[in-house]
Amino acid sequence: MSKYKAIRTEVDGIVFDSKGESKRWIHLKRSAKKGLIKNLRRQVAYPLKIGDDLITAYVADFVYIEDGVEIVEDFKGHVTTVFRLKKKLFEALYNKPLRIVRLVGNDFHLGFKKRRSRKIKR
Repeated sequence: MSKYKAIRTEVDGIVFDSKGESKRWIHLKRSAKKGLIKNLRRQVAYPLKIGDDLITAYVADFVYIEDGVEIVEDFKGHVTTVFRLKKKLFEALYNKPLRIVRLVGNDFHLGFKKRRSRKIKR
């Protein structure tokens, strides 16, 4: 268990950092099977470089194509300052949004906070 009480969970022989992340994987796999998304991948690394200097890397939980657009997604139960910085760097360097998903009850929501998040349609 992590300091944020996340419990590592195994699904399909893959170990996820939390139960919520594993549930999101199952949901995305179902969406892919239905043809709603394509090219579902996990743990895709994006180098965060300025000029020739590698500052750090961001590893996306999930990347897939939805309606012809590449979606880079991270499942978060808790957002850290380091993650906020990596998110800003990623969005600035790759000129694309980073989708944050969290689990509220049995529903997936977009965004960091309850009052600003919205439920994802199934």
